[in-house]
Order: sequence, then structure tokens, then C-alpha cells
Amino acid sequence: MNTKRTKILALFLAVLLLFSLAACGSKTNSKETQAATEAQATQAAATEAKATDTQNAETKATDAADATEASSNSKTLVVFFSATGTTKGVAQMIADATGADTYEILAAQTYTEADLNWNDKNSRTTTEQNDKSVRPEIGSEKLSLDGYSTIYIGYPIWWGEEPRIMDTFAQSYDFTGKTMIPFCTSGGSGIGSSGKNLAEIAGTGNWVEGDRLSADTDIAAWIKGLNLS
Repeated sequence: MNTKRTKILALFLAVLLLFSLAACGSKTNSKETQAATEAQATQAAATEAKATDTQNAETKATDAADATEASSNSKTLVVFFSATGTTKGVAQMIADATGADTYEILAAQTYTEADLNWNDKNSRTTTEQNDKSVRPEIGSEKLSLDGYSTIYIGYPIWWGEEPRIMDTFAQSYDFTGKTMIPFCTSGGSGIGSSGKNLAEIAGTGNWVEGDRLSADTDIAAWIKGLNLS
């Protein structure tokens, strides 16, 4: 009897031990499965974050490239012809105020003091200004207008009009898509029809009404008054 009870008790303990081991195994497997799932989720999150970072970096690079391209296509240039230095001084004031590049139109044959004598009907400039077909040769290197959207173009007033060398310049370039702003320097004459003359000769570009400027002009206020933006 005792032997039988002992066997039954042993069998009961064996079954109980078996269930305990099974339960432990189940918990262990559950923990392992949970750990694996968490690891996969962490890896997926890291992959997604990396992809997002890469996308953001690409977006920033694209935006920077677009900004650079826009900037490179919206530069300002100040073109000027100055026989005595007066127009050059005003041109530099405009360049300083706008951060523009400058380009000086130099005559292949420099104008002398005698050439500029308006009292001499036979002087070089008198002869040139009396003949609208004259096109004095430019001695400056050829200019590239790529990237420039706004161009200030300055000159002295000779005999009530733009110097004929300015006509040469206007006829030599394509100003399509560019805003052209003429300005002049003069001892007393206004800009007159010189800006319109250049616009007609050029045949391209958006030419705005110009003005006479001097070293005493408030350049910043003048530029603001143009309402370019």
C-alpha cells in the first residue's frame, strides 16, 4: 500500500515537474520572441530615420542648388563709359550700393582733351555726334552678360545725346530678359532722349526711364525709387 502510494506520489511529482518545465520553456520562448520583435522594430526605426535624414539632406542640397542658381541668374552689372572720370565715380557709387559688378567701356582710340572740345566744330566728338551712323570701336574685352538680370548703363551727355560709342555697345549685345537702367552725368543737360535712343538701337531688353546723376545724388534713394522689385 505504501509502495503504491509512493509510486502515485512519484508519478504526480513527475507530471508536476513536466508542466513546470513546459511553462518555463513557454516563458523563455515568449521573452525571446518579444526581444526579437523589439530588435526588429528598433532596426526598422533606425532604417526609417536614416532614410528620412538622407531625404532631408537631399532636399537641403536641392534647395541650396536652386538658391545658388537663382542667385547666379540675378546678378547686377554697372556698365559705363567715362571720358573724364565723372561717370566712373557715379558708376562706382551704384556698384557699391547694389553689390554689382562693373564693366568700363574703353574706346579703342582714347578721347583726348582736344577731341572733347565742343567749341571746335571739327573736333572728333563734334563730328561723331553730328553723324548718328558713327560707331566708334570699343577697346575693352568682350563682355559676357550671362547671369545678369539688371544692368545699369552710364555715360556722359555729349551735344545733348549719348556718346556714339554707347550706340556701339547697345548694338553689340543681346539684352533679352534684362532690365536696363540708363543714367548719365552732365554739367547741366538732362538725360533727354538718350535712354530711348539706346533702347531703339539695342532692340532688346526692358529699358526703364533713366536719370541724370551726380556725386551728390542720394544713390540709395534713387535706386529705391526705381521700384525694381
